[in-house]
Amino acid sequence: MKQARTQETESRMAQEASLLHQLPLLAAEGDARAFAIRDDGAGITYGQLASEIGRFSSALSMLGVARGERVAIYLDKRPETVVASFGAPAAGAVFVPINPLLKADQVAYILRDCGVRVLVTTKERLQSLLVVFGDCPDLKHVVVVGAAAAAVPPLPVCVHAWSAVLDAPPRGGHRVIDTDVVGILYTSGSTGKPKGVVLSHRNMVAGAKSVSSYLENRPSDVLLAALPLSFDAGFSQLTTAFHAGAAVVLLNYLLPKDVVKAVSAHRVTGLTAVPPLWIQLTQVAWPDEAGASLRYFANTGGRMPLETLSRLRALLPKAKPFLMYGLTEAFRATYLPPEEVDRRPDSIGKAIPNSEILVLRPDGSACDPGEPGELVQRGALVAQGYWNDPDKTAERFRPLSGREPGHVLPEIAVFSGDTVRKDDEGFLYFIGRRDEMIKSSGYRISPNEIEEVLYGTQLVGECAAFGVPHPTLGEAVVVVMTASDMATFELTRLQSLCRERMPAYMLPASFDVRDGPLPRNANGKIDRKLLSAQFLATAEVSR
Repeated sequence: MKQARTQETESRMAQEASLLHQLPLLAAEGDARAFAIRDDGAGITYGQLASEIGRFSSALSMLGVARGERVAIYLDKRPETVVASFGAPAAGAVFVPINPLLKADQVAYILRDCGVRVLVTTKERLQSLLVVFGDCPDLKHVVVVGAAAAAVPPLPVCVHAWSAVLDAPPRGGHRVIDTDVVGILYTSGSTGKPKGVVLSHRNMVAGAKSVSSYLENRPSDVLLAALPLSFDAGFSQLTTAFHAGAAVVLLNYLLPKDVVKAVSAHRVTGLTAVPPLWIQLTQVAWPDEAGASLRYFANTGGRMPLETLSRLRALLPKAKPFLMYGLTEAFRATYLPPEEVDRRPDSIGKAIPNSEILVLRPDGSACDPGEPGELVQRGALVAQGYWNDPDKTAERFRPLSGREPGHVLPEIAVFSGDTVRKDDEGFLYFIGRRDEMIKSSGYRISPNEIEEVLYGTQLVGECAAFGVPHPTLGEAVVVVMTASDMATFELTRLQSLCRERMPAYMLPASFDVRDGPLPRNANGKIDRKLLSAQFLATAEVSR
């Protein structure tokens, strides 16, 4: 009987969920007593979460938030973050998650760029923002979590305590349809000011249904939210879990071993991370009980080195590996089924359900198998452009050519800027980002290809390859790295292995060996742009 009820609940959620906030609300209808959120406290059930979402939605209505106005959330991972993220859409507003690692000026840029009306934050973070509020004319209200409103000095905005606004009388939200904007996710901004990716309810719900279908998420799953919730893959842990009626563990970790402890303590069944974190997780001990519960591990945010994948599979033999590729502009694009990992471990797979991936030449025609081209994605997951930036939107979101002549309106697809190739069976292989390709001695070199060889030597802990200007080569290859064991590391040994495994045009001209982890951007990826800038400012490649 319970299995039948679970199947009926899952079927109803799949059919009815068309708006983001309906995901947890429908899960509550299915089993209000099941845990939706787990953290260091007692956790929150779906029934409690649904109630809190309704209360926050009423609070926004009380504050006069109009349909489509923006509500920014500048918090670490905590239950209030989840409540605000789904409560704002329930009121007809747009949620804007802000990475808690960002500083005051970066936060102020986001607040100004999308005209945030309400900010949800803590007293401590509010103190750091006092100097920038004067530059945020659209901001009218700040909701302070975990502290009384009277605990902050007078401000040019109205300050409210979280507990007080949630006592507002119940009020209905604005009418919402699935093509309405639901969220604006800001990219890390490694190439300049961050861009706000505009996502609709349809984008996010379609993504949740697609990803949870191939991960086979179920009510018994426990997913670990280790990535920032301002990152599309991080927020996906919430949407996929809520679609399935599963539980999410909110983790603000300091060290990789904290992730392992959380997996063990909460008997986590699904863990998604970016390659730098996976690399670190292979360098810490995994007790048997930590890996016993894991049903799958998933990679996103860049190609996972084959050496790291091999180590993870040895550490976690019971867990299925899912290698994924995606971009914030379309949530998720491809995945490699676990049964294909042994046959093609360097592939990013094929399109996820309800999406199509094309590999196109600059003229818009389709590439032949094996021919490099730009990855282009079409379908329900394609975002609605960049907020307040028509020029960049026109560059990345463009009409597809070659449609049937009777189809008058153009279809907009997202052109990723990533170079890939497709094999004869339709599996895709990532080559590199167009703006990161190294052009040396007349060759176009993918930094990922260089990094793959370096990781394969087992002498490298972390690394980033990039090109720097060179008078005769065009660009020379530079590698910034850490050693897997600094006490025994010999640069001459690494250079010798590189000569054995790389063609001459690909050989690094310089190695910058550092202690400690390499710098990350706000989404946890190794910050190649920053490392390149640092190198150019402090060193010169040997000529």
